[in-house]
Amino acid sequence: MLPNRELLDVPTDAPEPGAAGGLGVGEGALVRSQWQLFWRRFRRHRMAVVSTVVLLLIIVACFGATWLAPFSKNHQNLALGATSPSLLHWFGTDDLGRDQVTEIMYAGQISLRIGLAVALLSTLVGTTLGALAGYFSRWTDQLLMRLTDLFLVVPAIAILAIAIKKFGNSATTIVLILAGLGWMYIARVVRSQILSIKEKEYVEAARASGASWARIIVRHVLPNTIGPILVNATLAIAAAIITESTLSFLGFGVQPPTTSWGRMLADAEGYVGTPKAHLIYFPGLALLVVVLAVNFIGDGLRDAFDPQARR
Repeated sequence: MLPNRELLDVPTDAPEPGAAGGLGVGEGALVRSQWQLFWRRFRRHRMAVVSTVVLLLIIVACFGATWLAPFSKNHQNLALGATSPSLLHWFGTDDLGRDQVTEIMYAGQISLRIGLAVALLSTLVGTTLGALAGYFSRWTDQLLMRLTDLFLVVPAIAILAIAIKKFGNSATTIVLILAGLGWMYIARVVRSQILSIKEKEYVEAARASGASWARIIVRHVLPNTIGPILVNATLAIAAAIITESTLSFLGFGVQPPTTSWGRMLADAEGYVGTPKAHLIYFPGLALLVVVLAVNFIGDGLRDAFDPQARR
């Protein structure tokens, strides 16, 4: 079978290698791997590229706050009190005289750590259960999908609030609970992908050669579902950050002295429409920028993994 011209990165009107006036074998027909094609398509999505840069800068700024923050963590100046943004304090200060740029950077560590950890755990659990359900079908599929449906109908915020009250509201507890209630969506996506992939010729060939079901899933099936998995993982990051912020705003999230962007919003909820409104605007802006960036990256990944994408 002739190779796909997109894989060879050769224009459709280019002469065949070796033909008169054409290029010799190996001179112009540069074979591109799937990852090279992925990066080429991803770079064409400008908003995804810009969002990646913005998100990386925010991650570096937050997790490098020890060295980059203009003041030390929880540095207070009670005589200064709450002030509006200025050249010294770009985002102003709160009632305790704490610099808000510094506080947002340190709070971002918690929000981003929760988002990334929840996405990782929920993706691992969802991918594993979805792969097993899709590959084995029959009673395994029925059991796992009914379990998924059960978790989907559970009122997440109510369960989260009850669980956090019972087990504590540390960042680790919040991560485990959010991951436990967020794996279902990825599981359903992976299952639907594997139901079609497992009937492909190369999977049948691997099965006929005596490969174990675990090897077939890991080596032949899951690599062909990496696109949807990564896209849903990015969405899980945004969803986890928003959910944690919602919990903190309602008083069920992380508690002082630990802080997050949602905790900062909760502490400043009474300042809307007052001279101290900047205390709620900037943490909210940080949340908005991160969630938008993650969603744009998800759009870019979706287009990059789509072989039909043309931009």
